[in-house]
Amino acid sequence: MRSVLAALLILISGAQVKADSDVEHARYSVVASSGDIEIRDYAAQVVAETTVSGERSSAISEGFRRLAGYIFGANQPGEKIAMTAPVGQRPAGENWRVTFTMPASYSMKTLPKPNNQAVELIELPPQRLAAIRFSGLVDEGDLSQNQAKLMRFLEQEKLKPIGAPRYAFYDPPWTLPFNRRNEVLIEIARP
Repeated sequence: MRSVLAALLILISGAQVKADSDVEHARYSVVASSGDIEIRDYAAQVVAETTVSGERSSAISEGFRRLAGYIFGANQPGEKIAMTAPVGQRPAGENWRVTFTMPASYSMKTLPKPNNQAVELIELPPQRLAAIRFSGLVDEGDLSQNQAKLMRFLEQEKLKPIGAPRYAFYDPPWTLPFNRRNEVLIEIARP
């Protein structure tokens, strides 16, 4: 019985990893790494963004619905856009900004116009980000703990943070907790 259960868990976990790898990810190169922390250079990219008020978990749900509507065809001319990873979230005063990275094959000129005025298309310049990666179902404690660990690393390495931390979530909701990829990211100044 145990061997059957173990085999089933291996199959399920493999399927979950494949689910994440089937979507395009934001493009970056790793400059340096130390354990679960990486320094990354991100290429310029376009994101769809919406601002939502309220507490973090409900804001990401509402923001996700708005942005999913956009990529599923709530745009002019009703074009479907491929899902990408990660779903991003960052604080904005009393609000939260939720983002989807647009596929690299699109530009600001070629992306369809959102029907919902609460969805904006924004072009981000190349950036250097420090990232800490962790798994599991995410709550405020997980985010705070990993953010503090990342900030300690930046201080030790004498790297200067720019702006507020942001969060990145890579997996669909049915992904098993131990297979989930979550990150806290902070933009840093280049030396």
